[in-house]
Amino acid sequence: MATPDFVLALRERIGHDPLPLVGVTAVVFRDEKVLLGKRADNGAWQAVAGILEPGEEPADAAARECLEEAGVVVSVDRVALVHRLPRVVYGNGDQVDYLDIVFRCTWISGEPHPADGELTEVGFYDLGAMGEVDREHVRKIALALAEDDPAHFRGGRPNA
Repeated sequence: MATPDFVLALRERIGHDPLPLVGVTAVVFRDEKVLLGKRADNGAWQAVAGILEPGEEPADAAARECLEEAGVVVSVDRVALVHRLPRVVYGNGDQVDYLDIVFRCTWISGEPHPADGELTEVGFYDLGAMGEVDREHVRKIALALAEDDPAHFRGGRPNA
């Protein structure tokens, strides 16, 4: 995946040390189907995701990522989950601690296609046909699917 310029500039200063970044995951529904894409870098099937740009609102980032990566326009409806991902260590040694904000989104227009090269395949899939989607992303989709549920957070309890 393309590394944003602001991250490259930070890496010039801090090297491979852990870098906290905010990411978004957009779980997009159209009828009874969910938008899934196959990542170009590792072949994983998941919902559209990306990194916030400096000064960007999280919901705007979710909508931007959907348009940039999958060519679809969405409405961002609600927060489904806020959680920290386990530390990621990339092949070059860069370490990142992501805070992931998962949004439930609704498709408005556009037919999904690999728009910017970050996904090799993308489309709307039946909720029952997510065999290649890892367990953590299935959980994100399930939490976003529950329309009336409040947002979910990990931690937040004393001694948790």
